Amino acid sequence: MKRLIWLLTVIVLMLQACNNAPKEDQAQDKQQRPPNIIYILADDLGYGDVGSYGQTKIETPSLDKMAMEGMMFTQHYAGSTVCAPSRSVLLSGKHTGHTAIRGNKEYIPEGQHPMDGETYTIAEMLKEAGYSTGAFGKWGLGFVGTEGDPNKQGFDEFYGYNCQRQAHRYYPEHLWHNDEKVFLEGNDFKNTEEYAGNRIHEQALEFIESKKDQPFFLFYANVLPHAELIMPEGEMMDKYRGKFEETGYVDERTGADYGDEPFEVKYYTSQPEPRTTFAAMVSLLDKQVGEVISKLKELGLDENTIVIFSSDNGPHMEGGADPDFFNSNGELRGHKRDLYEGGIRVPMIARWPGSIEANSKTEHISAFWDIMPTLAEVAKTQIPGNIDGISFYPELTGGEQKEHKFLYWEFHEQGGKKAVRKGKWKAVKLNCFDEAKTTVELYDLSVDIGEQNNIASKHPEIVKELLEIMEKEHVENTDFPFREGIDNNY
Repeated sequence: MKRLIWLLTVIVLMLQACNNAPKEDQAQDKQQRPPNIIYILADDLGYGDVGSYGQTKIETPSLDKMAMEGMMFTQHYAGSTVCAPSRSVLLSGKHTGHTAIRGNKEYIPEGQHPMDGETYTIAEMLKEAGYSTGAFGKWGLGFVGTEGDPNKQGFDEFYGYNCQRQAHRYYPEHLWHNDEKVFLEGNDFKNTEEYAGNRIHEQALEFIESKKDQPFFLFYANVLPHAELIMPEGEMMDKYRGKFEETGYVDERTGADYGDEPFEVKYYTSQPEPRTTFAAMVSLLDKQVGEVISKLKELGLDENTIVIFSSDNGPHMEGGADPDFFNSNGELRGHKRDLYEGGIRVPMIARWPGSIEANSKTEHISAFWDIMPTLAEVAKTQIPGNIDGISFYPELTGGEQKEHKFLYWEFHEQGGKKAVRKGKWKAVKLNCFDEAKTTVELYDLSVDIGEQNNIASKHPEIVKELLEIMEKEHVENTDFPFREGIDNNY
């Protein structure tokens, strides 16, 4: 009897060992495998459009939960105050005085000025480190086949709008899958059958699913909540309908509205319920972020994936949007196209269970050009030289964090603008292209986050120092010369 019990015990132990071995191997593989990286970029979402950053009229439960499970950055800055240069800064690690794309320069019939082949991007860096790379959503840095094609900038797969002008419409005739034009049946600029954002989201989730067994980098450049303001009927619209007083937005130009002939993608469609629609668009964005995190949990990738969420610039005022009603910029002054805080300070949330302390908040001053070196440290690969960014990986993980000496921006529209932040000081130079109109403003952000009290006359020595930084940090770019000429609405 004792011998039988002993034999049974041995058999049980052997079976347990067999069952446990793969799990131990799997755990060891996860420890050795580099973390997955997901960077979600909203489009024209303001600093105050998220609940955890003060929004009260729009519900953002997924982003609020993400903030509770990760780290909120309260002083994070976009690369620029409009789309294309902000993305160029993000992907290159170089601010607008150095990066390749410095404005929204359009090509007809489709595409933007291409990022040059010499630019070394985050995708190229991570691909060399063994990552599968995918970009989904809005590109805007070069048409298919040019040097700026995402497939030539380090991305194995691209799905979405290549052209940011085309992305003014959520019911386009086509999207792009790498170099293949994908037609959305039923969308013909008269009929609105398939909401492109939903198709892009499905493809982004599929990318995660297909790459679950290898390290991957997903750049999810979500188009929401950029104008046009339009949403499918259903849950999101029903949630807000009747909650706000509405003044309809009407664009009477031929081609603005679905059903018009000829159709013009440079316009925004009329919208009888702009506030309801904008709120619904932000809620849909929030829902999609939640579904990305749910997908990671479903696949067992949650603890080995860092997810970062941010926005490409401040809130827009286009197509009937009403950022003042929603307090979209919080306490900040300015909107998209401004170099005041409201145009460039953006929400950023980083989540990485087990590596980033939950429910944490930081005042570390950071910007888009810091993303590249940060992700290099996450991937345990070499930080590229000749960039402007400083890794905030130590801030994420409890290490000793290096600080910027200054941050710099330039903007080539509306007469030319420059800005520098150094510590608590912020200088904004306006009308740079006309010396007779040029003005310089100075703010102490430690006591004047709303930039209401211009104290330039009281601190001429600080103004002089910041102006010298502006001159030094601008390196001339023949494709985007810093002078009058580029001014468009994209």
